[in-house]
Amino acid sequence: MDFGRVITAMVTPFDSELQVDWSQARRLIDYLIEEQQSDSLVICGTTGESPTLTEEEKLGLFKLAVEQARGRCKIIAGTGSYDTAHTIHLTKEAEKIGVDGVLLVAPYYNRPSQDGIYEHFKAAAQATKLPVMLYNIPSRTGITVSASTTLKLAELPNVFASKEAHSDFDLISELTAKAPEHFKVYSGDDILTLPMLSVGAYGIVSVASHVIGKEMQQMVRSFVGGDVQKAVEWHARLRPVFNGLFNCPHRVPNPVPVKYALGLHGMHVGSVRLPLVPATEEEGRFIQALFQS
Repeated sequence: MDFGRVITAMVTPFDSELQVDWSQARRLIDYLIEEQQSDSLVICGTTGESPTLTEEEKLGLFKLAVEQARGRCKIIAGTGSYDTAHTIHLTKEAEKIGVDGVLLVAPYYNRPSQDGIYEHFKAAAQATKLPVMLYNIPSRTGITVSASTTLKLAELPNVFASKEAHSDFDLISELTAKAPEHFKVYSGDDILTLPMLSVGAYGIVSVASHVIGKEMQQMVRSFVGGDVQKAVEWHARLRPVFNGLFNCPHRVPNPVPVKYALGLHGMHVGSVRLPLVPATEEEGRFIQALFQS
């Protein structure tokens, strides 16, 4: 169940009519594997604008990704939602398609108790043979998956990892100290990749790796290889991009900045669907400046 150290949460390319651009999705997958050295791809996560994708679009993207990757990297399908029954349904459909794993976000909006969170994830995990990555992102879901809940879920044989998108290092440290050997903790925030590695995390589920994936691989490999100083130097070099993609003027939400940045790198993936809106000229200039040495 090793999905690598640098996993890219892939954007969904749209055409001028904001329909899925299937041909550009194929090109983007090749680019992320060959140019940016992604070990795995998350398809239809939040960065892929999953809340505005239809089920038909999601299943089509899962199928396309499996076909296009051709085993060059692993494909993780974003199948989680606040509805346990639909999460199970979509996970089963993704398994039929042949994805390598699923990412299950904590139930958002309805804010279940820790018992409810556990039962939700357990039901979904037991409905599939696929490896399951949990996704804890309190700022978007309104709930925190506690360390004790995650550790209890880690006892299930196919729950192999957790993506932790927050800065509660006490929680992270408890997970890395007490989790079973097979269970891996991933940072879900680019700027926290190196700090989380330092307390035992395994890797990163990244947005910035769309455009600086090779460099992020170098940072992670330096740390894992014992050259901490080199890893710190990489972190310092990449920090402006990490911060800039999430701190544009007016707090532009992900994936607006990274879609714009991809265009600057020659990979045009279109705009975003409402309720997100495209970057303004001011925001575009800010993003462009991130890549000017």
